[in-house]
Amino acid sequence: MTTAYLEHFGLVRRPFTKEIAATDLWSPPSKTAVTDGVFDAIADHDSVVLTGEPGVGKTCVLRSLRERVDEAGFRLTYCQNATLGRRDFYRQLCLALGLKPSATAAALFYAVSNHITELSTERVHPVFLLDEAHLLHQDTLDHLHILLNYEWDSRALLSIVLVGLPELNDRLALRRNRSLYQRLHHRFHIEPVNRDDTAEYLRARLKGAACDHELFAPDAITLLHETTHGALREIDRVATTALREAARTRKRRVERDLMARAIGITTYQLEE
Repeated sequence: MTTAYLEHFGLVRRPFTKEIAATDLWSPPSKTAVTDGVFDAIADHDSVVLTGEPGVGKTCVLRSLRERVDEAGFRLTYCQNATLGRRDFYRQLCLALGLKPSATAAALFYAVSNHITELSTERVHPVFLLDEAHLLHQDTLDHLHILLNYEWDSRALLSIVLVGLPELNDRLALRRNRSLYQRLHHRFHIEPVNRDDTAEYLRARLKGAACDHELFAPDAITLLHETTHGALREIDRVATTALREAARTRKRRVERDLMARAIGITTYQLEE
């Protein structure tokens, strides 16, 4: 069925896949502003909190950021497993940094902090990107502010970017986390896209698949936006189902009734 819908619409690839180069990512002005803000914070050697609801494009911002950061002056380390305890968290960092993991939490912390200090002598600024940070263990959060403290808290040798759902801010605002929260100088939030952005996103993705004409009727786009609340991941899923249904019924365009059917199908799949 996947091949059938591509052939039906003359598409050269799946338009709504996450397998897309960072340079080809679509970004509305609001998300571009967030990417710019995070980049500027890192350039100033500051740390950041980045939040947003599921599917709004937090990881896309990180991918765009990776393309912009000068590898000669920065060292980006991406950690996506936030469910580890403190020792395993530092073990993960050691492996990501190419260091040999030690047995104890204290030795792991020393290895990471010593590596950060060594990078500063090479004029390289390390940046730790911690995804799904709302899931971090409390004992890890308790320790992160220590990782940011160098030479009596007089040098910014490391930037941390905590990325997660909005409840991350609630956790950081707790009194026990105030030392860390005060060190996160910049706090960004990604909003879902609006209806016009949804339409532009569909066009951009279809253009990337070699389609230069509208496949979605305006009222179908409105229904898609209202149903997905502007979450790009959900837009991808429902739009793909709509194209498959259109191909199955030999329609050349997704009208509102077909979009409603696709929404019903995807909703049923989620409930199963």
